Amino acid sequence: MTEIFTSADLDAVLTGAARPLLLTDATVHTLNPVIGTMEHADVLIGAGLVVGVGPGIITAAEDDDAVVIRATGTTIIPAVLDISAMLAYAPHPEGPGTAGPGTLTPGVPAHLAVLDDADAPDLPTALRTSLTDPGRLRAVLRDGVPIAWGGTVLAPSSRHPATTDADGGVAGRVDPDRVGVWIDTEDFLHQELTADGRYDETRGGRAHAYQGRYWIDGDRIDYLDDLGFWAFGQFDGDTLHHAGYTMRRKDVR
Repeated sequence: MTEIFTSADLDAVLTGAARPLLLTDATVHTLNPVIGTMEHADVLIGAGLVVGVGPGIITAAEDDDAVVIRATGTTIIPAVLDISAMLAYAPHPEGPGTAGPGTLTPGVPAHLAVLDDADAPDLPTALRTSLTDPGRLRAVLRDGVPIAWGGTVLAPSSRHPATTDADGGVAGRVDPDRVGVWIDTEDFLHQELTADGRYDETRGGRAHAYQGRYWIDGDRIDYLDDLGFWAFGQFDGDTLHHAGYTMRRKDVR
């Protein structure tokens, strides 16, 4: 039997990251109540979204310059489950509509997992196997990007490139353009982001109320406080939103 989801396949996916990706000839549980489950089906992914799902998409793969990965003998399921999406489902009068994230409906983020058919004889077994024995997953894609392949985790979400702080400890990922003191609109919260990947909060004049590490990835900032809890914030231009506070960086000039 020909090997599938090999390292060569992964190289093709990563090298062709700007091209559409087609997983072909699999059993696909879409979890969309109209589309349902299909056998010998294809999943077409582009720009991080599910573009198409169903049999016959392979016929246009060459036209679309797609990277084609043969998935014969496997079952594809959503990697993110959202019960509320099913409850809120509203069918389109002339089509399947969208059940949102947690399905493999065209137009939703391409979060999906691939299992061998032997580990997924039906949907409940497929879901149970993926949750209780993730090492049996052939592949996992998030936003169309492989994070696990051939049973090997490629990029754990908890792994952050780190620096070393002044005390020799592990610090977070830093964006030099966002280093400084951020102050909320009520002048209650002052949060200093330092160049060594640490943060230090003053709350209502109480210095060092919270201290810890931070990581910045794009417009998202994650905090790991020295007390052990995690929190996050979101940058929007020159504004930082965190825990209900709207902050702007202090002008240091």
